[in-house]
Amino acid sequence: MAKDFLVVGGGAIGMLSTLLLARSGASVLLIEGGSVGRESSWAGGGIVSPLYPWRYSAAVTALAHWSQDFYPGFGQRLLDETGIDPEVHVTGLYWLDMDDEAEALAWAGRQGRPLLSVDIDQAYRQVPVLGAGFSRAIHMSGVANVRNPRLVKALRAALAAMPNVEVREHCPVSGFVHEGGRVRGVTTAEGEVRAERVVLAAGAWSGELLATLGLRLPVEPVKGQMILYKCAGDFLPSMVLARGRYAIPRRDGHILVGSTLEYAGFDKTPTADALESLKASAEELLPALRDAEVVGHWAGLRPGSPEGIPFIGELASHPGLWLNCGHFRNGLVLAPASCQLLADLMLGREPIIDPAPYAPAARLQ
Repeated sequence: MAKDFLVVGGGAIGMLSTLLLARSGASVLLIEGGSVGRESSWAGGGIVSPLYPWRYSAAVTALAHWSQDFYPGFGQRLLDETGIDPEVHVTGLYWLDMDDEAEALAWAGRQGRPLLSVDIDQAYRQVPVLGAGFSRAIHMSGVANVRNPRLVKALRAALAAMPNVEVREHCPVSGFVHEGGRVRGVTTAEGEVRAERVVLAAGAWSGELLATLGLRLPVEPVKGQMILYKCAGDFLPSMVLARGRYAIPRRDGHILVGSTLEYAGFDKTPTADALESLKASAEELLPALRDAEVVGHWAGLRPGSPEGIPFIGELASHPGLWLNCGHFRNGLVLAPASCQLLADLMLGREPIIDPAPYAPAARLQ
C-alpha cells in the first residue's frame, strides 16, 4: 500500500520534514541513499544564525528568525521524547573587525535584533583567550549553536518511535515514477517505491535527481572543511568570527573551527592545505589552540543555491513532487521554519510565513 508521503533525503531537512508530516497522522516513508544524518547535517558547525545575517535577503531572514525562536523549545522536546540532547547551547556571537559593521548595525535596527557595537576591551574581557590585534567588535546575545551530530541522532530516534514512519537507508534513488500526469513515487535499485506525494530533500544531490526530469535546479555541492579541538569546558565562553572563519564552543569543551568554501564537485576528501589554513585561522583567533590537539578534520557538501534561498513548494510542472532543498550554508539554521512551511503547504494549513519567495516554479532554470 502506497504511503501518504515519501521523503527523499535523510539529512536534517528530510528527517524534520518527515517528523512534521507524520505528526499529522499521515504515513511517511523516508529514503536515504546512505546513512541518515551523515552528510552536510553532520558536517556543519550548527550555529543557529546565518554567519552574516545582514548580508542575506528578506527570504532567508524570515526563515532564520522563525527558526531561532523555535530552537530552544525544539531541542527540549527532542530531549524529552528521545533522551538524546541536541545541546542547544546559547553563547552569543562576537564578530570582529567587520568591514560592513555599519550595515550590520543598521540591519539590526530595522529587524529589531540584539546586535550591538561593543568596546573592544569589553570583548577581550568577555573572551580572554581571543588573539591580539582586533580593534572592533559587534555582539549579538542569545545566539545559540546546536550540536548537529546529536540533533540528527535525536531526530532519527524520534522517527524510530513513530509507528506511521518507515526509514529506509542505503537505498539510492535514481529517478521518479510518473503516472496519470503526476509524480507517484521514485525508482531505486530495489524497484519502484510509490506514495501519494514525494518530497525531494536530498541536499547537494537534489539537482542531479531533478535533472532526470529534464529540469535544471541550480543546487550544487559546495565543499566545507572543519577542524575540531578538545579544550577545557570553560575555555571559550562565546562564539567568535573574524576574517571569514569562526570558532564554536560545545558544552564539553570541544571547539569547532571552520570553514572552507570550495567548489570541487562531489569530492569531500579532507585536504592538508585546508587543515593548515584552518589551523592558522584558529591560532590567530585563539592563540592558545597552538598547544591543543586537532582531534578531528572532515569535509561536507553544502547544497549551494542562488542567494542561499531554499526551494520550498510543489513543482507545478510535475504535480505530486515537492521540494525542500537548496539551503546552502544555512540548512541547520533554517530547518525548523523550512520544514514547518513545507508541512503547512502540504497539509493545507495556514503557512507560518509567506511561501512565495521559496516557490520553485519562478526560480527553476
